[in-house]
Parts: sequence; C-alpha cells; structure tokens
Amino acid sequence: MTAAPAPFCTPCEVLDTAALDLAQLAHACAQPPGWVVQRVREEVLQIDDAGGEGRSEWRFSSRTLLRARRIAHLETTFDADPQLAALAADLMEEVQTLRRLLHERGEERR
Repeated sequence: MTAAPAPFCTPCEVLDTAALDLAQLAHACAQPPGWVVQRVREEVLQIDDAGGEGRSEWRFSSRTLLRARRIAHLETTFDADPQLAALAADLMEEVQTLRRLLHERGEERR
C-alpha cells in the first residue's frame, strides 16, 4: 500500500528550479510516470525544463512537485477529474498567495 501524498504543503526553497526528473516526480506523488505524462499532456502540470527531445529530459521544480502532490491527493481523495483537481489547486494557490500578501502588509486574516 502506498502512502498518500501530503495534500497541503507550503512551498519551500529546498530544490532548485529543475531538480526532479519524470520518475522522481511520479515517485514523490506516489503515482506511475504515465500519470505525470498524462497531466502534462492535459496541461495540468508544466514541465519546468524540457532539456531535450525525450521525456527522460523533462525536469520539474519544487513548485511543480507541490502542485502535483496536491492534484494527486484531490484526485485520489475526492475521485476528482484531473481538470477539476487542477482548478481546485489553482484556487488553493491563489488563496495562499493572497494570505501571504495580507500578512506582509500586516493585515489580519479573518
């Protein structure tokens, strides 16, 4: 039994902008590589550095890792369509950005 990915991680600066390859991203999301390939084709996930012609040259950032884990969690937990999971991830990222901006300005969240 594979462990479910952590759903709501906050971004960190541990990895560089193109640290993970296709297999590493898939493994980190507890999904097969085909899952990542399909999400890239559907434009749910973005390749941060194509590097060359083949999939073996694809590279993904830590930000993409967090997004992919969130989408995998939403798809698994709620049986969500990939596009719907991506929309929910977009909204969650937007809320996180707005909260960060409010915090930086010294305003309180409600």
